[in-house]
Amino acid sequence: MGVATVRLQVSTRGNGAVIDLTQQVDEAVKKAQLRDGIAIVFVPGSTAGVTTAEFEPGVARDLSTALRRLIPPDGDYWHNRIDDNGHAHVQAALLGPSVTVPFSDHTLGLGTWQQIVLVDFDTRARQREVICQIIGE
Repeated sequence: MGVATVRLQVSTRGNGAVIDLTQQVDEAVKKAQLRDGIAIVFVPGSTAGVTTAEFEPGVARDLSTALRRLIPPDGDYWHNRIDDNGHAHVQAALLGPSVTVPFSDHTLGLGTWQQIVLVDFDTRARQREVICQIIGE
């Protein structure tokens, strides 16, 4: 059993921006030289999340819009007594910080229209680190 850890650097604009990580994760899996296993994609921090979705402008917009409807930025959040991103913390907690994707023969087991995406809910642009841990043999 082998383990490889790759730290990806991602620039975001915040405010529900959806960023496709699939190619970077795919490259990390291939470089890890592990034939079969799992890739765990995790974003440290409490105002961004990771999931899978079809990465196309309509779905990206729909995902951001739906989460803003469920957890509106202009809501009354206790955290906003500290700063302005209470909604971002709640949206990220709902989405979750990670996704696990199996791979076989060095190939991610994603569906045809399925990509790994980072969603940044914070109120400002920032540089995010995403940890990709690859476990396999």
